[in-house]
Amino acid sequence: MTNQLVTLIIFLIFSSNILSQNPIQQKQVLLIGTFHFNNPGADLAQTDKFDVMSDISQKELNIIANKIKLFAPDKFFVEWDHNDSPTLDSLYNMYLDETYLDYVLIKYPKSTFYKENEIFQLAFKSAKLLYHPKLYPIDVQTDFPFDSVMISIEIAQQTALKEKIFARIKEFESLSNEQRRTYTLTKLITELNTSQFREFDLGSYITLFNQAGKLSDFAGANLVASWYRRNLLMYSLVQKITESKDQKIVILLGASHIALFKHFVDLDENFKVVELEDVLK
Repeated sequence: MTNQLVTLIIFLIFSSNILSQNPIQQKQVLLIGTFHFNNPGADLAQTDKFDVMSDISQKELNIIANKIKLFAPDKFFVEWDHNDSPTLDSLYNMYLDETYLDYVLIKYPKSTFYKENEIFQLAFKSAKLLYHPKLYPIDVQTDFPFDSVMISIEIAQQTALKEKIFARIKEFESLSNEQRRTYTLTKLITELNTSQFREFDLGSYITLFNQAGKLSDFAGANLVASWYRRNLLMYSLVQKITESKDQKIVILLGASHIALFKHFVDLDENFKVVELEDVLK
């Protein structure tokens, strides 16, 4: 056994003893995965629009926001370009001043994003109830080379794999559309934050996409790695922005992001997950 290995083993044992004697006070992370309320059609699966502006949906959003208020988070993290914090700050300040809706109706008359997206419909609403001065954008864009993967599948003659991928997409579309026809908004969001959905979502990447391409072609694995990389970059911003004084935070993102974030938080000794279902009780 080398001296370096002996030193490493001693260090690990010592570190383990220190941690057991001084347990870390973990911060609580409320994970909220949603569908995109404005339904921009940017995902692989194309789903029907759900009316979040209806009276019943607005009442539900008020209830959810007040439940989040009782959770009393110290910070909100949202799916907005992390390099464009000034714009988000400006919009939120208008929201606090109750001039937001008039502004976006004039500025973006044909856009549903600024009226319906979950950032404005839920995160802004919840943050205002808690008198938060700002929200924190953490979105980072990376490549998602779906078309390249499809080409690699064709070259590799992976016909069965291609059929399984599109069958999985259709399965998700069919299930989502059925739920949007029959579920309330609260039920829809709650379903997207179950372990079953997260396993279905992440399992698709590993079970299907990761094996795409010939033996020496890692197009499929590169797509999966790109998706993981994007979420790791986003999660790193949460880690960097969260301060020692913060005891609770909320992360509101698309449900597929939250599926990975749940995995990250479970591995992070500084955080522990709080599920939306428990907060809504």
